[in-house]
Amino acid sequence: MNIQIIPAIDIMDGKCVRLTQGNFSRKKVYNEHPLEVARQFEDAGITRLHLVDLDGARAGVIKNRKVLEDIAKGTKLVIDFGGGIKTEEDLRMVFDSGARYATIGSLAVKEENTFIRWMEQYGNDRFLLGADVKKEKITVGGWLETTQVGIYDLIEKYIHHGIRQVFCTDTSKDGKLKGPATALYKKIIGRFPGLYFIASGGVSSMIDLITLSAIGCKGVIIGKALYEHRITLKELRYFNN
Repeated sequence: MNIQIIPAIDIMDGKCVRLTQGNFSRKKVYNEHPLEVARQFEDAGITRLHLVDLDGARAGVIKNRKVLEDIAKGTKLVIDFGGGIKTEEDLRMVFDSGARYATIGSLAVKEENTFIRWMEQYGNDRFLLGADVKKEKITVGGWLETTQVGIYDLIEKYIHHGIRQVFCTDTSKDGKLKGPATALYKKIIGRFPGLYFIASGGVSSMIDLITLSAIGCKGVIIGKALYEHRITLKELRYFNN
């Protein structure tokens, strides 16, 4: 397999949690010490981490900066960080706190000029475009609002402006452990073959990883499958060796 494994750590109140389909009322706390979790991933040969500030995403302002700082200082993981990045001050804070990439989602849809200016100022390679979709339409605001913006139009627009990495979550799949949106991802990769495309949502087994690698995904974000031991750190250690 030729695919980068990117575990997800979602943070609420400083703790490592998972939601089901983005529902804040359906959360489960897996570990009260995110740095401990990150170190376990690093020990398994993982080199990259997807870190999400759920409190920040809900409040519209970064809330878990300290978690980012602790993981950045306590590991060598390459971190992409999202949740609550609304202003340039937020963006600088994320980079200064140790994130290699800033994950931008809703802002890329609602404030196109701001995102383009940030890419021009900080470099296209410092950003990860996050696209949450429902029936191939972009959703924003924690999946509460479905826009009329199509996934292909959004990606094409930002490829034109130099974006290199995109991850896509099918909201109907996330947190259900019933398999990823393989058909959708295959269509995206077919249309944008040069993109560093990262699958997200629904991964439930090593077989899913093999399938995603086979269709051309460059990376895959894994969350609940790891915490529920559907995919083990031992398997990932073997995979990475």
